[in-house]
Amino acid sequence: MAVKIRLRRMGQKKAPFYRVVVSDARSPRDGRFIEEIGTYDPTVEPSAFNVNEELAKKWLSQGAQPTETVARLFKKAGIEK
Repeated sequence: MAVKIRLRRMGQKKAPFYRVVVSDARSPRDGRFIEEIGTYDPTVEPSAFNVNEELAKKWLSQGAQPTETVARLFKKAGIEK
């Protein structure tokens, strides 16, 4: 099973709010997920990003692949494999 760390879109139209989730690569973007590990709010200035660092490192060590956007956010937060 391929596992991805990606953003799950929430919020109203034109007011996006994202949750950082670990999910099966085959599930839809806003569908079923394994675990929620953080949040991302791009609407505030500067954008707010909160993530449980321990859970993120645990999933990365188990082979979960972050999407490009999540990898960029992890790099800003100082989370690496």
